[in-house]
Amino acid sequence: MNPDTRDAVGLLTDLLRIDTSNPGDGSGPGERRAAEYVAEKLGDAGLAPVYLESAPRRGNVVLRIPGQDPALPALLVHGHLDVVPADPSEWSVPPFAGEHRDGEIWGRGAIDMKDMDAMMLALARSWAATGRRPRRDLVFAWMADEEAGSALGSRYLVQHHRDLFEGCAEAISEVGGFSVEAGPERRLYLIETAQKGLHWLRLVAEGRAGHGSMLHTDSAVAELAGAVARIAAHHWPLVLTPTTRAFLTETAEAFGVPFDADDPDPTQVLDCLGPLARLIGASFRHTANPTRLTAGYKTNVVPGRATAEVDGRFLPGLEHEFERTLTELAGPGVRLETIERDVAVSAPFETPLVAAMTQALLGEDEGARTVPYCLAAGTDNKSFAGLGITGYGFVPRRLPPGLDFSALFHGVDERVPVSAVDFGMRVLDRLLIHY
Repeated sequence: MNPDTRDAVGLLTDLLRIDTSNPGDGSGPGERRAAEYVAEKLGDAGLAPVYLESAPRRGNVVLRIPGQDPALPALLVHGHLDVVPADPSEWSVPPFAGEHRDGEIWGRGAIDMKDMDAMMLALARSWAATGRRPRRDLVFAWMADEEAGSALGSRYLVQHHRDLFEGCAEAISEVGGFSVEAGPERRLYLIETAQKGLHWLRLVAEGRAGHGSMLHTDSAVAELAGAVARIAAHHWPLVLTPTTRAFLTETAEAFGVPFDADDPDPTQVLDCLGPLARLIGASFRHTANPTRLTAGYKTNVVPGRATAEVDGRFLPGLEHEFERTLTELAGPGVRLETIERDVAVSAPFETPLVAAMTQALLGEDEGARTVPYCLAAGTDNKSFAGLGITGYGFVPRRLPPGLDFSALFHGVDERVPVSAVDFGMRVLDRLLIHY
């Protein structure tokens, strides 16, 4: 293990031991301790980060590293410091202990995404110590609140401190760059070039309240239950966006399975991906999953109002079609209200940045082949899209065969192999210095 990787592993271990759980209601410990730790480690290396709190205990850190050619557009590299909560009773190890076991580092945030936070921090420190400078300006950002909508993290910075990102044209962040075994000497590395949009909805049904023993023909509960059942049962059709079409075509070729873009059926391609099919399969169609139900207060009282909440995710360019279908499924007796809404984003694959990612991967893995894919969820890249910054998902990790990578996100026993951190450090160093 090289010294830079040892530094990254130590930094990651420390970050995992700082509880930054974000339940989304403001009751968590916040990111202040982690953000102050990042700022302190950067300061120890002679760097001058900007520390900003969007609210009490909600810390963000931004660092600009000057490049050799100031005429080139700057590249934004960002990660979030918050994590989803973890129930210790469900874990094999304490989730905030940062334990090392069997060549892996365990803890909430190990994959999502404190390993990238640590790699960014270790690289900045290494370059400062050795005097190496990237070809272009790099803006590193460690942010709060991504797990709860980013209002106190990337959105806050975009709205109130956009000057920190001056000159940035492109960005890289989470949920891309990981490997999928396609053969003994071939690995696919999935580059996230698109993200589904988000529309969280509240369904509201209203009727006449009354005694539960009487006849009721306008029950809010019954009206709502019908709408929820129709939405849950709806089979959204397969839609091949340009990103999805490219992913299926190239992945089918890599695995040697048939795929006809004129008569598409992704089943055989998904079967090749194993557990990762859960992550990828959701990007081929819209999804709308009911998640909450609220009605009434007493068994013998028919309530006058019933509500449900739906997590809706729509494909890039198809938001209006998605919302029209949901309105039809809900029916005339149910009102739709927006809880949260965010855009779908899409970026081109044939770009110098993606070419540089590919070359950096090939420099460390001769069997690497990059393919684009659409993320079914969202990242802070959506916030920066408002500044005209084109975002990609690229945290390079060569994963051991058999590791259920997608299950680690927000899952029990989250962990990252030390070998993946070492690989990520080497690839990111190649990319960020030379691009």
